[in-house]
Amino acid sequence: MTLQVDTLLINIGQLLPMKANGPKKGKEMGSLEVIEHAALGIKDEKVVFYGTMEEASHIKSKEQIDCQNKLVTPGLVDPHTHLVFGGSREHEMALKQQGVPYLDILKNGGGILSTVEATRNTSLEDLIDKAKPHLNRILSYGVTTMEAKSGYGLDPETELKQLEAIRALNQDHVLDIVSTFLGAHAIPASQKDDPDGFLDEMARMFEEIKEKNLAEYVDIFTETGVFTVEQSRRFLQRAKDYGFGLKIHADEIDPLGGAELAAELDAISADHLVGTSDEGIKRMAQAGTIAVLLPGTTFYLGKETYARAIEMIQQDNAVALATDFNPGSCPTENIQLIMSLAALRLKMTPEEIWHAVTVNAAHAIGRGDQAGQLTVGRKADVVIWDAANYLYIPYHYGVNHVHAVLKNGKVVYKRGNGVERLSFS
Repeated sequence: MTLQVDTLLINIGQLLPMKANGPKKGKEMGSLEVIEHAALGIKDEKVVFYGTMEEASHIKSKEQIDCQNKLVTPGLVDPHTHLVFGGSREHEMALKQQGVPYLDILKNGGGILSTVEATRNTSLEDLIDKAKPHLNRILSYGVTTMEAKSGYGLDPETELKQLEAIRALNQDHVLDIVSTFLGAHAIPASQKDDPDGFLDEMARMFEEIKEKNLAEYVDIFTETGVFTVEQSRRFLQRAKDYGFGLKIHADEIDPLGGAELAAELDAISADHLVGTSDEGIKRMAQAGTIAVLLPGTTFYLGKETYARAIEMIQQDNAVALATDFNPGSCPTENIQLIMSLAALRLKMTPEEIWHAVTVNAAHAIGRGDQAGQLTVGRKADVVIWDAANYLYIPYHYGVNHVHAVLKNGKVVYKRGNGVERLSFS
């Protein structure tokens, strides 16, 4: 029986469909289905066929894309970014090079607080315009679905402005963006002696955010000098009562118990986790909380200790990877660099890494039923790579290996002969 499709990708060297019924945990992350000499059929923006070229002999198409034996995968998912912000912080690099700890920079009005001031002084329109080039670059590295947080306002007006910018970008840009409210990102200088009062102020925003559908998740920075575990518990429980999903910036520097709290509250993810305890790793696995690791941040801050990815995987956790793109501690949109750092510093295998930037990353932002796979019925978010096999991408670091990106079955980015082309409204 002939199958008619809109677009047929042919002569795929390796196809990674990433088929999964849920997050891949533990040993499951080390097993990867690879289809050699493959084809992929797209109709009405969705995948309707994947298999070998021989199995595709019955398919007729309006358009064919010859992949010339290149690797083809799902669009990547970046589950942790701070996309919308004002200003820039390149001047802090010299302080970091001198060994000034980040918490000291924060105490002196730098770090997050300097970005807060710049974001407050930037209009909604300018925040949107500033974020668009970042989004284009994120897309060019193969990401088709991502998360974006507020958190550089630390007052109701600016936090809402950031969330409105994220919503506008999601509506106008080809990338799918999941929004997270991170009003509890730091304590503003004006309320440094009353963190509980500040959290109450941020919690009073929940009703308006929910009514305007400005965010799906609520996050908090649980760390020394910011918010305690008990403060975080109260704040996140209030968010949960309003129907928000939960995320936690957990144990980035000190092992305070953020991972345990994430598990206790059934948070969808706990992120950073450099200092997480053995008990935290165990509890996340039991609760099904996804461990989102951000090795780019550890690298940029010059730290020697990275999150214990291998122990997490050995303890049956689902691990995801993200850029943590932000202006202070990880100014990169390059998810491929993160994949290389995961191999070189987290000691993850290529198979684990691919699960961490597709299936698991999608589940970490509640898009496990839509993104991260190229199976029948899924959105046709596709990356064609300038590589013959999946091992090559984390191996050859520091360059962009993307040949083309398809979003909903349409080519939206293509690179060749040194020329990049974006093609979407």
